[in-house]
Amino acid sequence: MPAHAALRALLGACEGRVSQLSLTNVTTHNVADAKAHLSQLLDAAVNGEDVIVARAGKPLVRLVPVNAPAARVLGFLALPSPDERFDPIDESELAAWS
Repeated sequence: MPAHAALRALLGACEGRVSQLSLTNVTTHNVADAKAHLSQLLDAAVNGEDVIVARAGKPLVRLVPVNAPAARVLGFLALPSPDERFDPIDESELAAWS
């Protein structure tokens, strides 16, 4: 059976029960194994592998990479600022602020 026919058969059998089918590599590790090999599991998750940590055979967490935050634009609100606001102040005003 060709691969695409097998995939169609699998999708047909799961119709109505599965909302999303992942074709990525999925590995499940128990907590002790995850603790011992955390750096390797983090590398695998960053490289796109689906890493699940389980306790007593029940999935607890999924390791996923964090996306970089979107660039923020400073000054989103255009407020007029008159140029004279930046003029030097005289000695009497300076004394009033001291």
